[in-house]
Amino acid sequence: MIDVKNLTKYYGRTLAVDDISFHVSAGSVVGFLGPNGAGKSTTLRIITCFIPATRGGVSVDGLDVFKESIKVRDRIGYMPENVPLYPEMRVREYLMFRSALRGLPRQKRSAAVDRVCEQCWLSRPEDLTRRRLDQLSRGYRQRVGLADILLHQPPVLVLDEPTIGLDPAQVREMRNLIRQLGQNHTVILSSHILAEVEQVCSELVIIAGGRLVAHGGLAELRQRVTGPSRLVAEVKGAEPAEIAKAVAALPGVSDVKHSQVGNWTRLNVASQDAEDQRSALAACIAQKGWQLRELRRQVASLEDYFIQITYQQSMQRGMLQDKEAADE
Repeated sequence: MIDVKNLTKYYGRTLAVDDISFHVSAGSVVGFLGPNGAGKSTTLRIITCFIPATRGGVSVDGLDVFKESIKVRDRIGYMPENVPLYPEMRVREYLMFRSALRGLPRQKRSAAVDRVCEQCWLSRPEDLTRRRLDQLSRGYRQRVGLADILLHQPPVLVLDEPTIGLDPAQVREMRNLIRQLGQNHTVILSSHILAEVEQVCSELVIIAGGRLVAHGGLAELRQRVTGPSRLVAEVKGAEPAEIAKAVAALPGVSDVKHSQVGNWTRLNVASQDAEDQRSALAACIAQKGWQLRELRRQVASLEDYFIQITYQQSMQRGMLQDKEAADE
């Protein structure tokens, strides 16, 4: 649905986006992550036809954003970080105005506004459609901005920091709404809130210093941090060395470390590959007649991976800048 190839963008002599390529499949919800100044907003503005690229290409639903930008805009709903609204207008009045700008036929505008107000919780439990926009909280203004981009039912939604400034209850509601939208739209979501991305998105694109540093599913990226599958268990019923020896003899186990926690032996078990050894470990302990208090798979957080990968990129960029300065 979105295909980015060798995209590069300069602002004067400043390189903002450096030869990035990635693909977003139809029907997926993709998180677009990166530290401040990484080039996220620049990339989204190029995808949504706000600014041109210096080099490279982008297509949306098979259409070139540079040669067929009008058709591309019909297929995209773009919600920027700060939603531009007319504060003196009322919610329904504003959405009717926007539906006209989006080219909806006059006889279909009212039904479209009713649909998006229901979808974005602007008409329930309290009807906010007659409120002036300057009387709404930031959370409700975000909902109005989202309702706006859904009026023409585009296949692609681009959301730049959609939950910024929202309270915890509003963030939860927005997450639920994005999940629902992902059933009928392709969604690319930019956010600094990693827990939010982890709960909503199925894939990630991470950029740092204008370069693509990672692209893949959540499980795949976590695996890059943790390496082989690891288990943590607490067992009682024999000497720690005896327990560790029995677990180490299990097929597929590559390493076992143990420590004492009161009367319990705490095990850290590494596998030779990504195979989950929990069933085999539990069966071994039951067969020995030992007690099992804890057994879980150790999984790295998205935050661990994000910090690791962006730190590595910043170090490489710093070394390159030092080398260029030395050459000069």
